[in-house]
Amino acid sequence: MPMPAQSPEYAGESITELLVQSSKGDRQAEARLISRVHNEIHRVARRLMADERPGHTLQASALVNEAYIHLFEKPEVEWQNRAHIFAVASQRMRRILVDHARGRIAQKRGGARSRATLTEAIATTEDHTIDVLASDELLEELAKLSPRQARVVELRYFSGLDCGEIALLKGVSSKTVKRDWRMARAWLRMRLGS
Repeated sequence: MPMPAQSPEYAGESITELLVQSSKGDRQAEARLISRVHNEIHRVARRLMADERPGHTLQASALVNEAYIHLFEKPEVEWQNRAHIFAVASQRMRRILVDHARGRIAQKRGGARSRATLTEAIATTEDHTIDVLASDELLEELAKLSPRQARVVELRYFSGLDCGEIALLKGVSSKTVKRDWRMARAWLRMRLGS
């Protein structure tokens, strides 16, 4: 079910402002927050699904709904800001896509894996695509070497956050995030090349 469009009079409110108002018990701000977050997460999901193989059985709306349930059925989470919400949402959507790919392979008993574009900035092959499961395995391997670099890749690609937002979320400088991004891309290029 599509969420209602945001009223123009509230269009300038940031998600962080709405989080603050909502945490103070403002139910109208909470409703605007939910609508705003839903719309932005749906935009991220559409981008992720555009990278999937044609005829994928999972739709962007289903991906959003699953992530949304995970986000807002955990009242113990104290959302810090927009970046925090999107970091958790994108991580959840990535897990859903990986689980879906694993389930599909299990159904076919070793059949073809679904494919997803990681990013042109990372991929070095002509078609710029790598396997969803392979990308998950690469991120897990990178996380063993450098958890922060793996998280930067995840936040840049899956969340669509910029270096400044990631720096704020992770409590490091923007320069550190940019360096982690460069190093992670170089490592991924090397791994993809082999």
